[in-house]
Amino acid sequence: MNTKKKKQSIIQAGYKAVEELIKVAEEKIITNTEDDVSADRLKNAAATKKLAIFDAFEILTRIDEEKAILENRPTKDDSAFGGFAERRSK
Repeated sequence: MNTKKKKQSIIQAGYKAVEELIKVAEEKIITNTEDDVSADRLKNAAATKKLAIFDAFEILTRIDEEKAILENRPTKDDSAFGGFAERRSK
């Protein structure tokens, strides 16, 4: 298997991972089966959801970058003017 096919397989696996992270983010924090939910458990559940959401965005961003490389499209890092001042001067 060549490198391009492996990268395409990794991209497909990335999409599947994002779907799983979305499922984690959509789960309810509080269920009706528990009467006493400690603040610590709520905080941990919220942090888990936040991490899942940020991980999903990070994976999607990396997938976009890799797809651009595979398709020989310019990426965000390929711009001639990379600094803040240069971008604002236009």
